[in-house]
Amino acid sequence: MDAISNQRWFLPSIDPNGCEALRQALGCDASLAEIYLRRGLTTPAAVQEFLEPETLKLPPPNTVFADLDRAVTLLQQAIVRGEKMMICGDYDADGMTSTALLLRALRHLGADIDYEIPSRMHEGYGLNERIVQEHYERGVKLILTVDNGIAAFQPILKARELGLTVIVTDHHDVPPQLPPAHAILNPKLVPPTSPYHTLAGVGMAYILALSLAQQLGQWRELVRPLRELCTLGTIADLAPLTGVNRRWVKQGLQTIPTSPLVGIQALMQMAGCLPAENTSLTPAAVGFHLGPRINAVGRIGDPQVVIELLTTEDADRARELAAICEETNRRRQELCAEIEAQAIAHLEATGFDPQQEWV
Repeated sequence: MDAISNQRWFLPSIDPNGCEALRQALGCDASLAEIYLRRGLTTPAAVQEFLEPETLKLPPPNTVFADLDRAVTLLQQAIVRGEKMMICGDYDADGMTSTALLLRALRHLGADIDYEIPSRMHEGYGLNERIVQEHYERGVKLILTVDNGIAAFQPILKARELGLTVIVTDHHDVPPQLPPAHAILNPKLVPPTSPYHTLAGVGMAYILALSLAQQLGQWRELVRPLRELCTLGTIADLAPLTGVNRRWVKQGLQTIPTSPLVGIQALMQMAGCLPAENTSLTPAAVGFHLGPRINAVGRIGDPQVVIELLTTEDADRARELAAICEETNRRRQELCAEIEAQAIAHLEATGFDPQQEWV
């Protein structure tokens, strides 16, 4: 209790009348009504959607994302023509699950597609001109970004000058000038009141993949595995579990324990978080067991390990790759412990007072 009592807590004020009205409408304790209000749930309808996300009314994605139909058409045309495509992903859990999700979906739908994730240490984040030039020389006709691209103005301009088609899927903040892509899908471009506004990059990729699969009449067998990848990436990226995220994550957590994806099964077994029969996986199991093992590879290992893990159909290979994730995460934990010890030693040596100074 000493550690907690030494903290400085700032609680937002609430309207007593509004709290009482919500308490009466829900028939709940006043303390619970206060919690709802502090979460921004000010009406019985908002509370119901939060507790039962299946009741959330979702507008069709193509009525929300202006470029979604265009992106689907461009991908469909590229598949029909047999054109080479590539995904430019990112090295965090969101970016790697997004890359794996679209690889699985597009290959299933007949696309000739590969991927690349920029080197974290040597190139940094996002699509760059080197990637554009090299893949152009390899005969790629379409570039699809996941969890990046919204700020890649110059690389996308170069791609356009080379005659490539570019589709951006991202969820990061929108810059003053949008890149000259053929289609841009980003939840930050829709109103904050939209249930789609808080999507992670993997959620945006999920919408694109399912929209294309529905257009081609091949969506039924894809929904479950893609939703499970979406669940992993959404939780690992700490996306708010509100709106459509809440619905999809709840559904994904229910089916992940019996996932048809051998990579997810191997990862759960390696992490020791496979739940008991007929029970759901918890967000904590993803956030504290599966997510770190995925993220660690992107931080200090080779992201290709995770992409292969989440796309392989070979159970033996999946176990080998999960073991690499396990060892990489162990090294990441050791590095974190060393850094933490150094930081504490530094603070102690400089006389830092947590009661007087902000961190």
